[in-house]
Amino acid sequence: MMNFRRGRQREEPEINLIPFIDVLLVVLIFLMVSTTYSKFTELQITLPTADAEKVQERPFEINVTIDAKGNYTVNNVPVAFHSVAGLAEDLRNAARNGPNGQPARDPVVIVNADQFAMHQMVINVLEASRVAGYDKLTFAAQTGGQK
Repeated sequence: MMNFRRGRQREEPEINLIPFIDVLLVVLIFLMVSTTYSKFTELQITLPTADAEKVQERPFEINVTIDAKGNYTVNNVPVAFHSVAGLAEDLRNAARNGPNGQPARDPVVIVNADQFAMHQMVINVLEASRVAGYDKLTFAAQTGGQK
């Protein structure tokens, strides 16, 4: 029996890591692409409570009502709409008859619009409020509506 490996030492086998790293990178990219991220809307949070006293002095409110037929009222007084400037003057007149007969400073305009009122009618109230210089405006809505 002849031994051809007489002068050589036995070499230890090595593991080649380059193909292993390539496979791991492909798996990592696949996992990153296929992962779904949770949405923030699914977070359950408990809001903190504040023991602040209620505001004693409420701001003067100007209630503007718009019905489905396009009729406007300002503080339950029907007004005829001719222009945005005319509606702004009606808002100023309502603010002049403020609490205790004094002119109201910085009143809040509350828009009570019928759900079938045209969008342009609500925009007219927004524009009239801007022209009159009243920058506090809110919309009224009812709660618990059936869909």
